[in-house]
Amino acid sequence: MPNPFLFAFLLAVFTPYAYGQSLAPIEKKVLSTVRQLQPETETFLEKLVNINSGTLNLAGVRENGNLLAAEFDKLGFKTEWITLPDSLNRAGHLVATRQGKRGKKLFLIGHLDTVFEKSLPFDPFTRVNDSTATGQGSNDIKGGNVLILAALKALQAHGLLDDVSITAYFTGDEESSGGPESRRDFIERAKKCDIALAFEGAQGLNQVTTGRRGSSSWTLTVAARTGHSSRIFSDLGYGAIFETARILNEFRRTLGQEQYLTFNPGLILGGSDVHYDNKTAKGETTGKTNIVAPSALVKGDLRFISEKQKESARTRMREIVEKSLPLTKATIAFQDGIPAMEPSEKNENLRKVVDQISRDMGLGPVKAGDPGSRGAGDISYVAEFLPCLDGLGASGKGAHSIEEDINLKQYPFLIQRAALLLYRLTR
Repeated sequence: MPNPFLFAFLLAVFTPYAYGQSLAPIEKKVLSTVRQLQPETETFLEKLVNINSGTLNLAGVRENGNLLAAEFDKLGFKTEWITLPDSLNRAGHLVATRQGKRGKKLFLIGHLDTVFEKSLPFDPFTRVNDSTATGQGSNDIKGGNVLILAALKALQAHGLLDDVSITAYFTGDEESSGGPESRRDFIERAKKCDIALAFEGAQGLNQVTTGRRGSSSWTLTVAARTGHSSRIFSDLGYGAIFETARILNEFRRTLGQEQYLTFNPGLILGGSDVHYDNKTAKGETTGKTNIVAPSALVKGDLRFISEKQKESARTRMREIVEKSLPLTKATIAFQDGIPAMEPSEKNENLRKVVDQISRDMGLGPVKAGDPGSRGAGDISYVAEFLPCLDGLGASGKGAHSIEEDINLKQYPFLIQRAALLLYRLTR
């Protein structure tokens, strides 16, 4: 009697090839090479995951980058480390480049850092079974970084990187950016390319990202008269905490149902004496139940799908803030963060290329994912300058948590798809 488990395995491995009727002979060879290199690929991924590279672990970020740089050197790329001012307290970025004249000039985006700082419990790379492995950054984004490398190795094995222009840019602070100065070189290099592809986590085999929301932050400061609590609502007015509650509730009531727009008050302080430290993101306050609070502070974020939506939301938030309760005064300040990657026709055209490749491989159609389901990412810094596509990395679940994992069953297919995408764009 046939072994059902063996049959399921063979079906999973060979079905794409059986239905891949539109693949050129060289493309089939590339897919085969990806499979042959898969054990090597997963071994290297394990090595990277087992290096803590939280954004503020500068040595760990550099070690991660050095291992990637050595592999790119072997592929004939020129590698360099972009240093940043000490004041930013960020490790810097790895850039690997090849210069040629054939096809589109590609800008490939990954990042070296994770959200897991050294102060957190360490979760090493662990193979749970043939389909799943866990570990810090296994899908966000070390799986994506290694996917880029594995796809390029498969192309190089067949001489398909000759005379192409590819810039692979791995930032060292995607999870906690050092600010505009940290992205200056990144943006300038992207402007010299034709297409940007980012390898943040894939949402399965049949979805890519043509748009993702931007993020910014806001600070609400409220001042009021203080005195004995028995005089609230009269000559002391409403106090800082009631005014803060009014504003936040109006934000929710007025803006809370707009598609792709979210705003979250992540920290709130109110009382007699309010202090907040931006460097540590910690605050403290004192107060008594029989004293009307004279001060309040709220720190929050704002996420949006376009600059137009962002500016419209800010305008309405300012209008709400200005309608203060009696004897209170509130102000709101906005700080720009990562811009939005707005869905566009040029991005949709890139999705169609991936869709065709997926169909040719026998993996089925690829649709555009919901922009509201993704946070901000590095690709958004360059989305206004060139066609962009994201979500091309490793699949898995639980990113940014102790439950983060990578789907090892889908991983080879995602590498193969990426390799063919790079090949077709550079022909």
